[in-house]
Amino acid sequence: MDYDLMKNNKVNISGEVVSELEFTHSICNEGFYEFDLKVTRLSDTYDIIPVTISERLLQEYPISKGDMISGSGQFRSYNKLVDGKSKLMLTVFLRELMPYNENDNPNHIEIVGYVCKEPVFRTTPFKREISDVLLAVNRCYNKSDYLPCIAWGRNARFVKNFNIGDKVVVQGRIQSRDYQKKVNDELITKTAYEVSLNKIELIKEEVDVDTMETTVGVLENYYVR
Repeated sequence: MDYDLMKNNKVNISGEVVSELEFTHSICNEGFYEFDLKVTRLSDTYDIIPVTISERLLQEYPISKGDMISGSGQFRSYNKLVDGKSKLMLTVFLRELMPYNENDNPNHIEIVGYVCKEPVFRTTPFKREISDVLLAVNRCYNKSDYLPCIAWGRNARFVKNFNIGDKVVVQGRIQSRDYQKKVNDELITKTAYEVSLNKIELIKEEVDVDTMETTVGVLENYYVR
C-alpha cells in the first residue's frame, strides 16, 4: 500500500448514528456496512452524511443507531446502478473508530487532488458568489475518487480561474444539501454531497490533461444520492 497516497484524502468526523447499519457488499470475505451520521454545524444546523465501515472494525467497536461516535478515514466515490443508470455515489470510508469527543472538530477534510472539470462560477439571488469544481483524488491500487467541491466569496473568485489538470490542496468540511428535481412531472427531493472549501492552495505541476478529460467524460450525476 502506498502510504503517501493515504495523505491525499483525510477526513475526521464526529456525530450521531441516525440509521440502522445496512450491509452493502463484501470484498475478499470482508463485509462492509453503511449508515447515516448526523454531524452538527456551528450554525446549529446539521449534515446527514453517509458512512461506510468494515465489519472487522465493528468487531472491535460495535455501534448502533443512537450512538455518538468519532472516526477518521477518507471521502470516497464509487459507482452504483440506480434505475438502470450508473451513478457515482459518495461516502466517508472509516479507517478508525473511537469514542465520541465533543471537543473534536466534528467535520474536517483535507484533499490533494486535480481539477478534472471546468469550474462553474455563479452568483445567487442574494449576490453570493459560488464556484463548483470537481477534483480527482488519487487513491491506492490505481484508483481515484471524484469529489465535488464548492467555494464561496473570494475563494469562489480564486477557484473560477482554475484549469483542468491544476493540482490543488484544499481543506473544508463535508456537507449535505437537499434539492428538488422534476421527474415525469413530479418533484422529487434528492440529496447532494460536496466539500465546502475554506482553504485552497494551487500547486504548479504538469499532468496529462487529455487523459483526464477522457475520464471526466464518462462521469454523470456524480454526487447525487
